[in-house]
Amino acid sequence: MVEGLVDRLARILPNGRGVWIPMDHGISAYPEKGLENMDHLVSSCISGGADAIILQKGVLSHFVENIGWSNFVCHVSVSTVNAGEKDQYKVRVATADECLIRGATAVSAQINLGDPFESEMIKEMGDLTGEALPLGIPTLGMIYPRGPLLKIAPGDITNGVAHAARVAWELGCDVVKVPWTGDVESFKLVCQAVPIPVLISGGPRGISFTELLEIVELAISAGGSGVCIGRQVFGSNNPRSCVEALRAVVHENSTSSEASKLLER
Repeated sequence: MVEGLVDRLARILPNGRGVWIPMDHGISAYPEKGLENMDHLVSSCISGGADAIILQKGVLSHFVENIGWSNFVCHVSVSTVNAGEKDQYKVRVATADECLIRGATAVSAQINLGDPFESEMIKEMGDLTGEALPLGIPTLGMIYPRGPLLKIAPGDITNGVAHAARVAWELGCDVVKVPWTGDVESFKLVCQAVPIPVLISGGPRGISFTELLEIVELAISAGGSGVCIGRQVFGSNNPRSCVEALRAVVHENSTSSEASKLLER
C-alpha cells in the first residue's frame, strides 16, 4: 500500500471496523429532516463516537476550518431530484487532490448499478481511485444494485449485492458500502466476495432504530466491518445516542438488545 493510506484507513476503521455517518443528502434534496443545524449534528455525532463523517466538499471545508477533528470523507458524487430521467446519474464534482486540499481523510463516490448511465459512473469511480492511490487517500465506493436495467444472475441470493461489492473492489476502492441483503447467509456471500471492508447502508425504510441495530448485529456476525448509515441517525431525535448504540454493536460486540438500552438515556 502507498504510504499514508494505511494510517488513514486505521483512523477511520480502527481495528478494521467503522461507524460512518453520511450527511451529504442535502445536496440531493432540501429541506431534509435532521440537516437543518449541521453544526449541532456534526458535534453530536463526533461526541457519540463516529469514526468518520461523510460530507460534500463545501460543507467539509467549513468543518475542517472550524473544529479540531479530521475524520471527514469527501463525497464527490451528486445528483438532485430535479434531474428527471438522470436523477440517479451521480456526476463527479471534485478530484481526489481537491479533497485532500480541503482536508479530507478519504474520498467517496457512488455507482447505481443498472442505471442507464451506469457506465459513466463506473468510469468516474475508476478515475477517482486512480487519483486517490498516489496521494495515499482511501476510497469508499457506495454501490447500489437498483436501476431499471439491473440483471440479477440466476441463483444469486444476494440480489446483486455481492456483484456491487465486487465492482467496488475491482475498481480499486478500499472500502465498500452496500445494502443489507436480508439475512446472514446471503450477506456472508457478499463479504466473501471481496477482501475489503464491507459497510452496510441503513436498511429498509420505516424500521425502528432497535430493528436497525438487530440488522447491524447480524451483518457483523456475517463478516461485515460496520455501518455507513445516515438518515436513521441524523433524522432521529438523538443522533448522539444512535451513534453510541451503533458503536456498541460494531466495536464492542454488544448485542442489539444491550445496545438499544443506550437509546433510552
